[in-house]
Amino acid sequence: MESFNLLAGLAHLPWGSLAMMGVGGVLLVLATMREFESVFLFALGLAILLTNLPGSALAEPGGLLYLLYDVGVHHGLLPALFCLSLGILADFRPLIALPALLFVGAAAQMGVFITLLFVLLLNVGLGLHLDVAHAALISQIGSGYAPSLLFGADRLAPELLGTVVMVLYANMALLPLLQSPIAHRLTTEEERQVVMTAIRPVSRWERMLFPGILMVSSLLIWPFVAPVAALLGLLALGNLLKEAGIVAAIATRIPPAISARLLSLITLLFGLAVGSRLSAAQFLSLGTVGILCLGVVACGVGSASGILMGKWLYRRSNGQINPLLGAAGLAVVPLAARMVGKLEAEARQTDGPHAPLLAYALGTNLAGVIGSVVATGILLAILGGK
Repeated sequence: MESFNLLAGLAHLPWGSLAMMGVGGVLLVLATMREFESVFLFALGLAILLTNLPGSALAEPGGLLYLLYDVGVHHGLLPALFCLSLGILADFRPLIALPALLFVGAAAQMGVFITLLFVLLLNVGLGLHLDVAHAALISQIGSGYAPSLLFGADRLAPELLGTVVMVLYANMALLPLLQSPIAHRLTTEEERQVVMTAIRPVSRWERMLFPGILMVSSLLIWPFVAPVAALLGLLALGNLLKEAGIVAAIATRIPPAISARLLSLITLLFGLAVGSRLSAAQFLSLGTVGILCLGVVACGVGSASGILMGKWLYRRSNGQINPLLGAAGLAVVPLAARMVGKLEAEARQTDGPHAPLLAYALGTNLAGVIGSVVATGILLAILGGK
């Protein structure tokens, strides 16, 4: 009788739910076949399947996935834990040694604001009736940082949360195809071959002072980022705990396998929470194609803006800074940094990137993370997101 009821449920399942179950299955296959974001994709695919099963109430109020979304995303717990974990893993030494990389991280956020302006102009020029909050959320894809995108999505347009995160990870997969032609068009062969000097020694006190300044700045100097001060503050707190030796003291009491997988566990919970918000009505539409196109534009403009800032630093430093670092301004950690290393290795025709450049690229990635959080705070402050 139970099997009959299941078959009857499948027979009356809406085509949209069947299609979403197919999407979930594809993501599960990709997660097991590829190494790229396998934890997130597996959790995302599993949540989509569980949410769209006949009679499933997991994503309804009171359901397990609903509670995970409510506590983890709506109340900001998962983005906060993600930033804390990233801060523990982060190495800010390249950024401390070369603070000018903060300008690159800031310039890369131009993809967010230029795309927003572009959408608003389309709104006026074509007589469209796009919601400003939706436009702001879509433009945030250009920052490349999932936690700040999730934080902004729940406060600007919760119904688009699943779609914009899916588009963000699609853009991550397209990043090599996107950044390579932009970098070749905006830089010369000579610029791409610049070999940067080794990072100067950074004292322990400098490493502790930097996150302290960042934490205080997030609360006092940047009042416009008040909605996301917790994200920036926890990123700094995590790094301060690491540099002060507190994390090492805790880690001696925790099995290494557990302490090393904290970020992966949070990523898994992220995927489950996001997958529960992916509905057929929102995802299986022409609007998703439009969001994907605008996301590509945002990431492209962000990459180009970062590289142009890198070229400015190249000239200001008399050719000591490789402008390819600008491509790492997108907060796609560490994929954008690896892309910089690949482009530099191709230019020098070597098997691998020069070690100092890769380290500086990772520092630029972290500058992009800071810039992404600040950009989200500006949008939420302007649009009144809570």
